Amino acid sequence: MKICENLAEINQKIEEAALKSGRKREDITLVAVSKTVGAEQVFEAYGAGQRVFAENRVQCLLEKLETTAEYNLTDVDWHLIGSLQTNKVKYIIDKVSLIHSVDSVHLAKEIDKCARKKDIKMSCLLQVNVSGEESKHGVTIESVDSIVEEFTKFDNLCLKGLMTMAPFDASEYELRNIFSKLHKKYVDIASQKGHNVDMSYLSMGMTNDFSYAIEEGSNMVRVGTGIFH
Repeated sequence: MKICENLAEINQKIEEAALKSGRKREDITLVAVSKTVGAEQVFEAYGAGQRVFAENRVQCLLEKLETTAEYNLTDVDWHLIGSLQTNKVKYIIDKVSLIHSVDSVHLAKEIDKCARKKDIKMSCLLQVNVSGEESKHGVTIESVDSIVEEFTKFDNLCLKGLMTMAPFDASEYELRNIFSKLHKKYVDIASQKGHNVDMSYLSMGMTNDFSYAIEEGSNMVRVGTGIFH
């Protein structure tokens, strides 16, 4: 299948899941994870209407920005979705519109500092390890409230929502439980008012489980293989 056909199929599935949850296709943001492909495939997806892309490593993001420069993709939003080390923040702070993987107050502090130097406000998501998998990054769901409280002390970091990754081999029941649990926490935080806290995005769901995630409340899904296989 071509990338444009894959995208059409993914978008159809997103629309179906959105309808099941009482929403519309435009309520869900599709993030195309381009970590395994080159600039040509990104441009092909762009030609099919995709505008939000993500990389999971800083070096790969910088290389992708360089290789796609010739295509003049001026209206593309780039996200960073992978683990971010504090010493790499300065390289991407003005290159992405959203960082999905903030998993500590320490990292948030560095993002705030680098954003202040650039005189910008960086949008971030707090990564939550709902499943408790040791191989997954993220804070515990029990610690979310206290960490969000710490985030309100920053002026150049805006907390825009929550993100999680579910176990790849989880059952439908387990997946729905994980996604619904984080959705509940997302709604709870959204009902409170906090400095620089704006619960706009709940980033849950990847190629193998995004339909369940959307049905349980996700409004942002990260799909790589489903688009670029």
